[in-house]
Amino acid sequence: MSILYEDLCSIISPKIVTIAKDVMEKHAIDRWYASGMPDVVVLAQNTEDVVAVMQYADKHEIPVYTRGAGVGYVGGCVPVNGGIALSVAEMKDIVELNPADGCVVVQPGVITGDLQDAARAVGWYYPPDPASLKECSIGGNIATNAGGPRCLKYGVTKQYVLGLKVVTATGKVLNLGGRCHKNKTGFDLATMITGSEGMLGIITEATLRIIPHPETRAMLGASFKDFAEAAGAVQAILNSGVLPSALEITDAFTLAAARDYLGKDNLPPGDAYLMVEIDGRVSSVATEIASLQEFLTDLGALRVDKAADEVEAEKIWQLRRDFSYSLRHTGLTKLNEDIVVPRSKLVDLVNFANELQEETGIPIACFGHAGDGNIHTNLMVENYEDPEIKATADNALDKLFTWVLDQGGTITGEHGVGLAKKRWIKQALGEEVFTMHQTIKKALDPKGILNPGKFLD
Repeated sequence: MSILYEDLCSIISPKIVTIAKDVMEKHAIDRWYASGMPDVVVLAQNTEDVVAVMQYADKHEIPVYTRGAGVGYVGGCVPVNGGIALSVAEMKDIVELNPADGCVVVQPGVITGDLQDAARAVGWYYPPDPASLKECSIGGNIATNAGGPRCLKYGVTKQYVLGLKVVTATGKVLNLGGRCHKNKTGFDLATMITGSEGMLGIITEATLRIIPHPETRAMLGASFKDFAEAAGAVQAILNSGVLPSALEITDAFTLAAARDYLGKDNLPPGDAYLMVEIDGRVSSVATEIASLQEFLTDLGALRVDKAADEVEAEKIWQLRRDFSYSLRHTGLTKLNEDIVVPRSKLVDLVNFANELQEETGIPIACFGHAGDGNIHTNLMVENYEDPEIKATADNALDKLFTWVLDQGGTITGEHGVGLAKKRWIKQALGEEVFTMHQTIKKALDPKGILNPGKFLD
């Protein structure tokens, strides 16, 4: 037994401290391609456990890597320097659901979909909806400032964070923000923690804003001849004064993979597909969806499928989810990049992706959140473990990120930086802003023990 293991067992319950091989291996990875074995895993049950771990880690300068559900795509929770993998996945209580105050208080291990279901049961709504909502946790969503298809209308996670309970690198407990929907008392530290990827503190409780649930939603699935026409329809819809709750777009490569996976007859015609969701009052949604159907037809859509209620809309959303499975079915390794470009650059992005594909021989699939320019640009690599192929793919990523930044875009919209995009962080932030990040990190984590080895090192 290691001294670290024995020491932790002496200050917190031995039942939540483990060096079991299977648990260690689980906590060595997320869904990206990096791994790092921790020296010990702590399965925290409450804030007191986290405080005790951080006080010990601060005293002995032990690295601590906080982990939620572990479904991230950038290696954000991977313990690259060993030390303590601190899981908050067991902290999964919905402490309070309070429609009167328009808020809910939750622990970080609560699964996002479970929170949505709980709010829906009382007629309220927690809008952030990452694609992994049935398995990702609120703590991870806050750490990466997660988004999802409906952030076009409703915003991303930070718009719903009212208050946070945070344990610092030295084991102090901070209560940031609160439960009021307006609060301009001091600096907005809760927002600073949101998106900080576990490097500034450990979230042990969150007070989140909820809103009344819309009465209903409906959808349209419109197929177009090519991506340019579908992207043009996106601008036309928004210019018409309509604000959909979601606007999703899909390119030709993704549709071809879906036809292979689901069967040709199960997919609409054309080389681009646009999904439009409208929500609100039953009467207004019915009127608006009928008007949009006619509008898209006039814009040249090859076919427009209407889902008039939530049950029917789920069939179109299932098709959207099946796009990811279709790409996996190709047998290629999917490098899922969540870049963002100004919405006017959607066609330019796909054209650049096509040029990059021709140059490198690596197929590139583009689909995602057209309404806010957050297009998941997936490099489909045949054998990423082959050093030569990996070098080609990494060089292609470098060209992609450089092009995106030159267009005024960003290298990540919702997954975070983690390890995957560490190479490009200075290019994305600039030297002065990067240095400011390091200054803030030093102030809140003077010994550098929170999630070390990631993009600030």
